[in-house]
Amino acid sequence: MSDQTWQTIAIVAYLAAMLAIGYAAYRRTDDLDDYMLGGRRLSPGVAALSAGASDMSGWLLMGLPGVVYTTGLVEAWIAVGLTIGAWLNWKFVAPRLRAYTEVANNSITVPSFFDNRLRDPAHLLRVAAGAIVLVFFTFYVSSGMVAGGTFFESSFGLDYLTGLLVVGGVTLAYTLFGGFLGATWTDVAQGILMLAALVAVPVIAVVELGGWSVVREGILAADAGGTSNHLSFLAGASATGVISALAWGLGYFGQPHIIVRFMALRSPKDATVGRRIGIGWMILTALGAVMTGLIGVAYASVEGLQLENPETVFLVLAQLLFHPLVAGLVLAAVLAAIMSTISSQLIVSSSALVEDLVKMTGRTMSSRAEVMLGRAGVLLVAVVAGVIALDRTSSILDLVGFAWAGFGSAFGPVVILSLYWRRLTRWGALSGMVVGAVVAFVWGRSGLADTLYEIVPGFGAGLLVAVVVSWLTPRPDAAVLEEFDAARRLAAGAEPEPATVA
Repeated sequence: MSDQTWQTIAIVAYLAAMLAIGYAAYRRTDDLDDYMLGGRRLSPGVAALSAGASDMSGWLLMGLPGVVYTTGLVEAWIAVGLTIGAWLNWKFVAPRLRAYTEVANNSITVPSFFDNRLRDPAHLLRVAAGAIVLVFFTFYVSSGMVAGGTFFESSFGLDYLTGLLVVGGVTLAYTLFGGFLGATWTDVAQGILMLAALVAVPVIAVVELGGWSVVREGILAADAGGTSNHLSFLAGASATGVISALAWGLGYFGQPHIIVRFMALRSPKDATVGRRIGIGWMILTALGAVMTGLIGVAYASVEGLQLENPETVFLVLAQLLFHPLVAGLVLAAVLAAIMSTISSQLIVSSSALVEDLVKMTGRTMSSRAEVMLGRAGVLLVAVVAGVIALDRTSSILDLVGFAWAGFGSAFGPVVILSLYWRRLTRWGALSGMVVGAVVAFVWGRSGLADTLYEIVPGFGAGLLVAVVVSWLTPRPDAAVLEEFDAARRLAAGAEPEPATVA
């Protein structure tokens, strides 16, 4: 059989496995709480791998190795910032958010948590947050579909539309029926596949070249006489550039598709084990991606490897080093990174549409009707995202680059203050959310973004405004403060005392 036939077999087997996992999750989904949050019964390992896989899209397997291959270790500062941000998120947000969302009227979405935490009678917080989630994640999903279509086009010679429909269709199928559990369980399988690929490729490549000393000599030879210094973390770096790269970690505090995994843990205590597993996975995968880029430089120097597109270094090395069937599984790892992010964003978008917007009309529905409405939300977001993705050059997709900073700036300060500051008011939270998003957007669309990543001023402005406005508005009532203390005790391992109902 030809190499492409072997690789096609591997991809088809992977897609079939994802559908089978989605069907198993469908059998475990009974009501809206199951569909949106898995019934709060995720083990720490499942939550950790799911959060990692849904966080790291194709950027981890293609983008990061590509920029390291082109420029060197100076590009690894983003990975460092993301790892630090993820650790802080697991350490300080995960246990308290898990406890507080249970105490605050069993909140199952981030917008509903804001609403219940601050007792917003007009539900302005919930509607505004739900709208932000829905809009930006629709663009995010569309971007993933574009990546999927491009993947099949470049790897298998299929036309773009066919690739888009395959990726969108399979991901939609297991997410539509399996809900949160379907997205989460497939994320776990995809996370394991990504880890295996990112460890195997650089390790086998080093062995193939003859050891690290040969790799190092090859990199030095490639840099000789040129301006590159691939083994330096500081070559060509500026202070603001390093700060901007590290600041990517701030985005974690406000990413709904990541922190919703914390809300789905079995208990706040599970966050400790989840942190160890999640950060371990992240360190290994990020290190594997960086090493792949460096080894690609050595491979080009020693073996004469030529790359038209540096972002394909991971795929090219896999095809050179492994049997075509194994190389097909490595290709599946790239597809897994794309699909895991799409599925998580579909679920969060659906929850924003159903739980935070439609249900605000006050209609009473049966559990079955709520689940059907959730599935309709997934379908609607997927269809809209697919239509946007039909135009690969659509200017709307430019907004996706802003989404990480936008979510981090809008939601990050509010999440942290909600969990750690009793004095936060609904007006402070709403003002901080709006200002953070606006500052990040305006900064990101100006020339200032070339010197400092927009999440730095956006996050800072949102945090400052939320604090100042909270001090200038009436103090939260006693019921809100009692609930805050109850959540804090639960996060610390104590049973909560009943909070007074306002």
